[in-house]
Amino acid sequence: MAWDVVTLGEALIRLTPPTMRRLDDAASFEVDVSGSEANTAVGLARLGKSVLWLSRLTDNPLGRHITRRLSGLGVDTQQVVWTEKDRVGVVYQEEVVPPRSARAVYDRSGSAMSRIRPNELPAPTFAPDNARILHLTGITPALSSPANNTALHALKRAVESGWRVSFDVNYRPHLWSSDDARAGVEPFLRAADVAFISRTDARAVYGLAESLPAQRVLDTVAAYYPQAIWVLTLGSGGAIARERDGKIYKQDALKCTDISQTGCGGAFSAGFLAAHLDGASASDALKWGCAAAALKRATPGDLTTIEKSDLLRLVQGIK
Repeated sequence: MAWDVVTLGEALIRLTPPTMRRLDDAASFEVDVSGSEANTAVGLARLGKSVLWLSRLTDNPLGRHITRRLSGLGVDTQQVVWTEKDRVGVVYQEEVVPPRSARAVYDRSGSAMSRIRPNELPAPTFAPDNARILHLTGITPALSSPANNTALHALKRAVESGWRVSFDVNYRPHLWSSDDARAGVEPFLRAADVAFISRTDARAVYGLAESLPAQRVLDTVAAYYPQAIWVLTLGSGGAIARERDGKIYKQDALKCTDISQTGCGGAFSAGFLAAHLDGASASDALKWGCAAAALKRATPGDLTTIEKSDLLRLVQGIK
């Protein structure tokens, strides 16, 4: 295999006021990279997996900053589509700890990734023996019709080549409505071997009440897409997984000092998928996911710049 995982998505320049200042009071910004698929790619790379990140970027200092940052963390960015047109998206993100809630302002309209076309994907990449898993999220199809078509094309090519598919619902209400999201993620979930959804997204997209027991939530979504291993993330409540045969596994969140509330979902999926790729059970993969999320919460920024040795130490301490 050329790669363990291939993923497709948008990365943004992340501008954050230092010392946890509010955006209203910012006099300067720290620069980093943000993006769910890029974050998962970094986490997987840090855990020893080979990962190719596909995207479309404007060939300017901002676009090149993104690829340099990701490649410096072990992600293969050599097949990014470059354009002289369009722009690189930006997110202004506050770094906070409880009881403050994270706040972000997005400026991504007309981004290069939102205008990607299916014919811009490198066709040879999707050969049968090139990857084990294609990882996508609900963010990419929500960006635009061209991005949706490109994600669907990547999905089709991956399935035809016998790759497994991982999909994170990852609902973004500022990109599409809950009704559009429910219809938009359907073809991806229908093909998924592993599917991730948060408790918040289960309520927003499928109308499943917060009071509904977690197992009932999983049973409900699995009734629509029974071919997938389903994972429901519960924030401070940890995570729960449902195997295809209906077996349920639960893992509590690990205690840590919260430094950052952003990027934890991507970290969790990276940890879970890394274990899954190694043939771990859903129960053990949950431990890896929760350990990765805890390490991310203790790390500033969006990207999962964790150490595998730290994750293994945490996993070994889980009873």
